[in-house]
Amino acid sequence: MIFALRRRHLHLEVDRWGNRRVYFRVGRGRRVRIREELGTEEFDRRYHELLRQHAAGKLKPVPRDSVKPGTFRWLCQQYMQSVEYRNLDPRTQHVRRQIIDHMCGEPIAPGAIETLADCPIARFTPKAVHILRDRKAEYPEAANGRVKVIRAIFRWALDPTNAIQGIGGNPARDVPFLKPKNMGGFHTWTVDEVERFEAEHPIGTKTRLALALLAYTGARRSDVVQLGKQHVREGRLRFTAHKNRDRAPRVIDIPLLAELQAVIDASPTGDMTFLLTEFSKPYTAAGFGNWFARQCRAIGLNHCSAHGLRKAGATIAAENGATTSHLMAIFGWATAKEAERYTKAAERKRLATDATLVRSKHEQKSLTSTPQNPPVREKQAKG
Repeated sequence: MIFALRRRHLHLEVDRWGNRRVYFRVGRGRRVRIREELGTEEFDRRYHELLRQHAAGKLKPVPRDSVKPGTFRWLCQQYMQSVEYRNLDPRTQHVRRQIIDHMCGEPIAPGAIETLADCPIARFTPKAVHILRDRKAEYPEAANGRVKVIRAIFRWALDPTNAIQGIGGNPARDVPFLKPKNMGGFHTWTVDEVERFEAEHPIGTKTRLALALLAYTGARRSDVVQLGKQHVREGRLRFTAHKNRDRAPRVIDIPLLAELQAVIDASPTGDMTFLLTEFSKPYTAAGFGNWFARQCRAIGLNHCSAHGLRKAGATIAAENGATTSHLMAIFGWATAKEAERYTKAAERKRLATDATLVRSKHEQKSLTSTPQNPPVREKQAKG
């Protein structure tokens, strides 16, 4: 969310995690982030410096059609006009476009007017990739996202059929990713957490319906917001997964469990989608994710999310004996790699529960035989 501050041309941006950033921007001019703390003398000096730069015409926006050929911004534009980019899922396109815009707006040095958008391709080296990555070091996932996008851009540019001149290699190829803060990604719900959520939200509430749809189908949030009565036929739930629906559509066809049907029957639902907003409109995937996260935080489950229920479902299914093929069919994975994470973890858990495998030889012997007349240690006589 973006809020206007009392001072002219200042805007406060607050993301969904509560992080606050202050930007200076006049009309549609260049947006410059003020990193100094709001309310300090350093902030005031930086603010007035930007006012002077604006008065001098140094913060005017650069028209997209006047981008200099051979620069990083020009290369990004060529990539976003390519077939490879247009074949991406619309959500992926949106995310990549945002990452590209933020990278191009980064100054070449703190406080500098020149941005990396104007950097010649030939001078866009691994050092530049390191700089872009490390400026997001506080958020490793965002930092790694920049590296991934740069790799994709230069991988496309290096294809001989694209005829992009001045590129000798992929500068991001050997730049390592930062270690994520949350190893393993989203938190996987425990049984206790699910029971706690159910106790707070009884059957008949929209929140309980959302939990049931996520937990009993294993669907992504982008699929849950589209599920409706038209997807139910003869006791089964059949729908096309939203992810990669244009490139490689995958049809999910799973039994509609009796537990889920009971929750649906007892809950208020829409005609074409089970879940509706307070304005009786279908949710967007992001809007639903944010709403569900707020319900979790309201009862103290701050680390729980909609995607975490999908992971919990895959974990439970694997521990109940589901094979890799089963998981791929239920959760809509195109390759076995993701499914094998759960089946292998379940196998390790089963093996670890067999305590006899880790007993020492002495312990195993003591369990099968009882020594008779155990030796008595005699005290050594003092000389």
